[in-house]
Amino acid sequence: MWMDTKSEAKQASRTRAGLHQRLFNSLLLCTGDMLHLDQHMEGKLFVLQLAVWSLRGVARVILANNPLSGALILAALYWASPWQGLLGTLGVLASTLTAVIIGQDSAEVSAGLHGFNGMLVSLLMGVFSSAGDWYWWLLLPVCFGSATCTFLFSGLSPLLDRWDLPVAVFPFNIVIVLYLLCTGPNNPYYPHHLATPPGALELNATQLDTVVRGIPLGVGQIYACGALGPSLIILGAVLLYSPLMALHALLGSAAGTLAGPFLQAWSLGNT
Repeated sequence: MWMDTKSEAKQASRTRAGLHQRLFNSLLLCTGDMLHLDQHMEGKLFVLQLAVWSLRGVARVILANNPLSGALILAALYWASPWQGLLGTLGVLASTLTAVIIGQDSAEVSAGLHGFNGMLVSLLMGVFSSAGDWYWWLLLPVCFGSATCTFLFSGLSPLLDRWDLPVAVFPFNIVIVLYLLCTGPNNPYYPHHLATPPGALELNATQLDTVVRGIPLGVGQIYACGALGPSLIILGAVLLYSPLMALHALLGSAAGTLAGPFLQAWSLGNT
């Protein structure tokens, strides 16, 4: 009787250990680049492949090549602002579809390299717009600007490759600057916010909890997200892709956030 109980306990322990190992292996499949997903998607419907490519483009904004991370980031954007989430979705789809239509390299398209510039353009257009949420006219420049990023990316790549330089977010910078120059605060269709005049901001005492909140918010601001909860999800998406990259993101955000109080204290001490 005692031997039967002991053997049953060992069997239960082995079962739990096997379950934990399977869960751990399943989690590992969701980390990194998830290249096995690309192999699984071969021969599938184009819509499904486009969804994976676009989600990789969403995550590429923060240098993470993982569609599951992209899905978490997109969900965080919809949580923070459904309007911003819609703009980001349209932007990454427009730039990715444009790359497919004009016949860009399939490896670059599937890796999301033609999606992240469109994502950034669409999000920043929504942030700069002073027309408010659900201003449907904004969808025109969002789609057009995101598609233009793909043309700029394909045109700049051969030029910058001669000096071994990446294109990165150069197309996004060109498009968003041109958009702001062509519109203005009084534009009847696409007004945007006035720039804050120099000296308009007042210096206030910085509290510790504000600084602590600012560190994860700094990661979320990469996607123009200013809410704490969605920013934590974005940080979790980076952690899923690479814990080391998440640590670097936190360290970089902490350095930038802490620089503000030091500069503020220095300014107050010299006044």
